[in-house]
Amino acid sequence: MSEEKENIKFQLTDEIIEQVELLISGNNDKELKHVLDEFHYADIAEILDELDLEQSIYVIKLLDSETTSDILMELDEDIREKVLQNLSAKEIAEEIEELDTDDAADMIMELPEERQEEVISNIEDEEHKAEIEELLAYDEDTAGGLMAKELVKVYETWTVAGCMRRIRGQAKDVTRVHSIYVVDKQEKLIGRLSLKDLIVAKSDQKIADIAKDNVDFVNVNDDAEDVAKVMSKYDLEAIPVVDDEQTLLGRITIDDIVDVLKEEADKDYQLAAGITQDVEADDSILELTRARLPWLFLGLVGGIGAFIIMYYFEGSLPEEAIILFLFTPLIAAMAGNVGVQSSAIIVQGLANDDVKGSINNRLIKEMLLAALNGVILSVFLFLFVYAWEFDLKLALSISVSLVAVIIIAGLIGTFIPLFLDKRGVDPAIATGPFITTSNDIFGIVIYLMIAKLILGI
Repeated sequence: MSEEKENIKFQLTDEIIEQVELLISGNNDKELKHVLDEFHYADIAEILDELDLEQSIYVIKLLDSETTSDILMELDEDIREKVLQNLSAKEIAEEIEELDTDDAADMIMELPEERQEEVISNIEDEEHKAEIEELLAYDEDTAGGLMAKELVKVYETWTVAGCMRRIRGQAKDVTRVHSIYVVDKQEKLIGRLSLKDLIVAKSDQKIADIAKDNVDFVNVNDDAEDVAKVMSKYDLEAIPVVDDEQTLLGRITIDDIVDVLKEEADKDYQLAAGITQDVEADDSILELTRARLPWLFLGLVGGIGAFIIMYYFEGSLPEEAIILFLFTPLIAAMAGNVGVQSSAIIVQGLANDDVKGSINNRLIKEMLLAALNGVILSVFLFLFVYAWEFDLKLALSISVSLVAVIIIAGLIGTFIPLFLDKRGVDPAIATGPFITTSNDIFGIVIYLMIAKLILGI
C-alpha cells in the first residue's frame, strides 16, 4: 500500500482536469508524474473519474503499481470495470500484488470468471495468491468476505523481547496496527495486546502474562451487517475473525465496515423509494425499468383499488355530501405520510439495533403518539371545514375520520416492519410505496365509513 499524503483540502477544478489532459495529450510523462505526485491516491481517482477511458488507462499505465492499485480501488465501479477490461491479466495481477488481501479479493470478484483464473495464475507471490483464494471462497456478505489476512499475531509462550523482534516482520505488511492478537500453539485466539502493553512490559515477561483475554471477535460466517453492529457498538477500529474452532483467520478493519454501512444505507434508501434492485443513475434504461416497475405496478393496483372503493361509496352518498370526496386526497395523503414516518423510525431503529421490547409495547406507544398528533391536526381541520361549510356534522365526520386514519396508519407503519424483521425480511421494504399504497386504501375505507356513520347516510 502506498504511503498516505496529507491532502484534506483537495478540490477538483476544471483547471486541474485541463492541466492533466494537456500533459496527457502532449505525452509529457515526467511533468504529469510530478503533478500527480502532489495528490493523494483518492484525489487522483477523482481526477480519473472525469477523464475519458483512454486517458484514464494512460495514467494507470504510467504510474507505478504501488500507487495505481490504490487508485483503482477508489475509482467509480463502472469506470474501474472498464479500465480493468483494458488491462492484461498480468497487469491486473501486478496491481493486485500491491493490495491487501481483502481489497485484492474484491477486485478479482469484479472480473468475469474466466479472467479471474487467468489473473490469479499471474500472481507471483504464492503466499499472497493462496490467501486471496481463501478469501474468494467466502460469501462476500459475511465476515469471511470482508476480512483481510494481514494482521500481527504473537504466541502466548513468547517473551516480550522475542515478540518485539518477530512482530517487525509482520507489521511491514499491515497498513495500521490496531491490535496484536495472541494465539496458542493451535493458532486459537486467546487474547490481545496493544503496542503500549508491549512497550511498558519487562523484556523477560511472557506474552501470556500481559495479554488481555477479553477480546471481541466475530465468526467467519457471521453476516456483514452483524459485524458492523458489533464494531459500532463497541467502537472498534478492527476486529479479529475466527472459525468454529476459534482459530484466528484474519481481521476486519473499520474502512470495510464503513463500506458495508454505506451499501446497506443505499439499499434501504432504494427500497424505501420503491426500487427493488441495486441500481445506479448511469445504469441502462432497461435495468432501471426492471428495478422500478414492480412497486410502480403495486401503486397502480392500489390506485385502482381506491377508485373501486370511492366508486362504490359515491353511489350511496346524497348530492350534498359529495364534498366528502374533495377531502379524500387529504385523508389519503395524511395516511401515507404518517405510515411512512412510523415505518421509517422503526426501520432505522432496527438497523441500529435500538428497537427493544415486545411488539405490543411498540404498538401501544405508536397508537398514543398517533392519537395525540391526530387530535391536534383534526382540531385545525374541524375549524377549517366548519368555517368553509358551516356544517357541524360534516366538520365532525371529517376531523374524526382524520384521527382514526392517523392512528391506523401509525399502527400499520409500525407493525409491518417489525413483522417483516421477525420473518427475516428486510424491513426497509415496508417504507415507501408499500406503506403508502396500503394506508391510502385503508384510509379511504375508514374515512368514508365514519363519514356515513356520523352523517347518517
